Amino acid sequence: MKNPRARDVAELGGAVVLAAVVAFAGLKVIGAVDWPAFNTSNVSRAVTTLGQAVVIVVAALTVVAYRSGRSRTWTSWVSSLASAGLVTVTLGMPLGATKLYLFGLSADQQFRTEYLTRLTDSPHLADMTYDGLAPYYPAGWFWFGGRFASLIGMPGWEAYKLWAVLSIAIAAALGTALWNRMVGVSTGTAIGLASTAVTLVYASPEPYAAVLILVGVPMVVVTASALRGRRRLTDGPTTLGRTGWLSVVAAGLFIGVSACVYTLYTGLFAGTAVLMAIGYLVQSYLRRRNTAVPGTSERRAEQLAVIVRLAVMGAVAAAVALIVWTPYLVERASSSVTPDGSAEHYLPENGAVVGLPMFQLNLVGVLTLIGLLWVLLRATRRTIGFAFAWTLIGVLGITCVSLARTAIGSTLLSFRLEAVTAVILAAAGILGVVELARAAVAKFGDVRTAIGVLAAIVAVALAQSIPSHLSAEITTAYTDTDGYGQRADQHPAGAESYYPELHRLIREQTGKPANQNVVLTADYGFLSLYPYWGFQGLTSHYANPLADFTKRAQAIEQWSSTTTTQELTTAMAATPWRSPDVFLFRYSADGYTLRLAEDVYPNDPNVRRYTVTFSPTVFDDPMFTVTEVGPFVLVVKKG
Repeated sequence: MKNPRARDVAELGGAVVLAAVVAFAGLKVIGAVDWPAFNTSNVSRAVTTLGQAVVIVVAALTVVAYRSGRSRTWTSWVSSLASAGLVTVTLGMPLGATKLYLFGLSADQQFRTEYLTRLTDSPHLADMTYDGLAPYYPAGWFWFGGRFASLIGMPGWEAYKLWAVLSIAIAAALGTALWNRMVGVSTGTAIGLASTAVTLVYASPEPYAAVLILVGVPMVVVTASALRGRRRLTDGPTTLGRTGWLSVVAAGLFIGVSACVYTLYTGLFAGTAVLMAIGYLVQSYLRRRNTAVPGTSERRAEQLAVIVRLAVMGAVAAAVALIVWTPYLVERASSSVTPDGSAEHYLPENGAVVGLPMFQLNLVGVLTLIGLLWVLLRATRRTIGFAFAWTLIGVLGITCVSLARTAIGSTLLSFRLEAVTAVILAAAGILGVVELARAAVAKFGDVRTAIGVLAAIVAVALAQSIPSHLSAEITTAYTDTDGYGQRADQHPAGAESYYPELHRLIREQTGKPANQNVVLTADYGFLSLYPYWGFQGLTSHYANPLADFTKRAQAIEQWSSTTTTQELTTAMAATPWRSPDVFLFRYSADGYTLRLAEDVYPNDPNVRRYTVTFSPTVFDDPMFTVTEVGPFVLVVKKG
């Protein structure tokens, strides 16, 4: 193509479309085969390794083709597909015999699946659990996942795995295409594969985080270039007339989309843009001050241009972010509930230290250490080094603030940024290796073939280690009971196997679809599978701040102390929230039990579980229908 912008659009758009088609087809092919469970056989592990090796060979051949003068557009597409293929085979193959994603329906994946189920049931933005509340957690990734599930006619919980792998594969392809555009297909392919592999190691259990990392790391470079204008880094920022407005808008769109997906990462990306702008302002001031040529007006024009670009970027980002955030902000402004801030009440061991992946004794450690050295040496000479340096400073700043906030009873969950650090340094590590390879060629002659073969072997070694890093997450996907009441490893299913029967009974006894019923239960996996509204959430850390989690827990405890039907119904009517239509208890010799959660931060674990017990006599009334199903007691309120 003669038009460079048209070619860029074709490369980026084509990479996304091709990755979506190939990854979806690959997942369908994998799913069509009756594989043995990953945790009980090494067959799928062997096929995973073979697939990874094939992908890396394809990437290497693409580099050779590009160096031989082949079209940048199609070699960029194949390069992007290699990264998407690495995601598909590395995640899709180990999970090929289960319908669940990493971590199954346990831990955080439980509320994430619940969110996707909610937005599969309806495209209307709504809280994952509480009826009538606008969503607090950014809905972007989940909304598109819900539309995907609805399009292919699959329950949200079952589509979760497909959507997670598919979205990460698309992001990997787009990220690689961005790198190809910036540094050429040869280096871009290597950076894309390395970034993808490291992202899978660190962030794949949290798929929407992985998506942002894969696109966000190259986009910080775009942001740095957009803020400066069309000029070399060493020459400082330009005046407004030399602005690349397409890059400014693209950076703003990315930050806005990030705000619709992950709040913490948005703080990093937006904060880094501000830091880079300040860096350019200082650079302009120092450069003009140290030159003999008078340039006060020129300096002011450059500095004003940087501020204007940042402002435009922020305006675009805010406009996009408000698509998702407006309902919550409006509701927050009119609500009398005081948020407790418990979403930040989590401090695991890795949240109490600075994430330093470059000192690990493995391939990731070696690559990221090279990357750190490269950033330190190139931060003032190359835009990529400049952007990476400021992003790492942003990560360090957030980490330090998070560590300091522990003294006042909160955190910023900075440990989740270690994945960003690792991917940035891995990308920089590839750039460092490229420079070392060029130095080796200059000293030893044409040793490019030897370097290429060694790089491919190292890539295979890194890729085949990923399933080992994710072994616990993969195993849980096989040992958890899925929405059809089965365990993928063919072992006896847990009590969750009764969920389909409970769902059928609720529909029969209420005569209403799931999304018209509020269920009080401590079996939150039930809410992950079906779009019932919950009276209470999993824990306060995942609950909507406007839901009044603590007061709801107190109300449940009060209800459990009632001894007659009249007392119970009076107590339920006195609460300001819609009362439950359905109770789903566990049976015990003492009565009907619910296992609730309480925030006990700063302890680790930060949640204390406790049990409340309802007397069966309070439901011994015609207004309730009581059914025992396995270990469960289902109580449905009539009318």
